[in-house]
Amino acid sequence: MFRHYNIRVRGKVQGVSYRFNAQAKAHQLDLTGFAKNLPDDSVYIEVEGLEENINKFIAWCYTGPRLATVTEVKAEESELIGYQTFEVKK
Repeated sequence: MFRHYNIRVRGKVQGVSYRFNAQAKAHQLDLTGFAKNLPDDSVYIEVEGLEENINKFIAWCYTGPRLATVTEVKAEESELIGYQTFEVKK
């Protein structure tokens, strides 16, 4: 079943290619949505796809790329939007 999640990732997650690695992981798992940096130094992600793949993506968010230090991941289910791709936003 298709799901939509809003994810907030905190820690050392900006300046470490977190968004671009999230995009690569999303493509690998056939997920759509976007990732963007927020002014409070966190990363905000919206992701859609099969629930099993979203669970794998959320698990990845706890580690992120090699240089990241993740201290918190919050994921909330929300309404489907119908994204066609996964984008990195500024």
